[in-house]
Amino acid sequence: MSGEVVRLRQGKADQKTVYSSDPAAFARQWDEEGGDYLHLVDLDAAFTGEQRNLHSVRAICDAVDMPVELGGGIRSEAAVRRALDAGVDRVIIGTRAAESLDFVRDMAREFGTARIAVGIDAKNGIVAVKGWTESAGLSALDLARQVEDAGAGTIIYTDIATDGMLQGPNFVETQRVLSSVQCQVVASGGVSSAEDVHRLAEMTGLYGCIIGKALYDGKINLRELAAWKAKAEGGLGVAPS
Repeated sequence: MSGEVVRLRQGKADQKTVYSSDPAAFARQWDEEGGDYLHLVDLDAAFTGEQRNLHSVRAICDAVDMPVELGGGIRSEAAVRRALDAGVDRVIIGTRAAESLDFVRDMAREFGTARIAVGIDAKNGIVAVKGWTESAGLSALDLARQVEDAGAGTIIYTDIATDGMLQGPNFVETQRVLSSVQCQVVASGGVSSAEDVHRLAEMTGLYGCIIGKALYDGKINLRELAAWKAKAEGGLGVAPS
């Protein structure tokens, strides 16, 4: 947000903690400590629809070896192209996916399913859009099935009630989404300890999880977690955010 590394509580812009004015430096740290994938969100774009932080995205992509995904304000083909041109490996469509399955289908055909993810952000099982400020009036499970059919290669499921709260993920809702689709599912929101990651790793078929605030607040040691993952068979993907 505004070129700074920030974390929000439950996606609320007025509950923001600023960690750094050098996003690329943090990205290098998470890369060096063993992250599998870097999860970025352009919060300004999420709230306004305008991509204002592509210079920071480009700097981050140049700074790391691990793949990078970007969400926030990806609501047009031009926005997808700008993100990919900035160096990201995968874009995350959120609000637009809830509005138009045809858009998801068109982007998957144009850029390939591997480069198109859909972010499903939900509270009490109902999808929220536009930076979590509005309800889409659609269940997360219904949208998950629909976007998979439309060609999304990955679904990133975020439980809004747990995001940034460091109280643990919503395992029940995550399992419901995981059981509803065959595509890659990434769990997001509430991861607060290595034990949370271990428990998520026990979910059959879960592709990965996103860790945000717990890294910045020192509640999870990414280097230790990466070492644990390397020893585990299959290995859940760990994405710093």
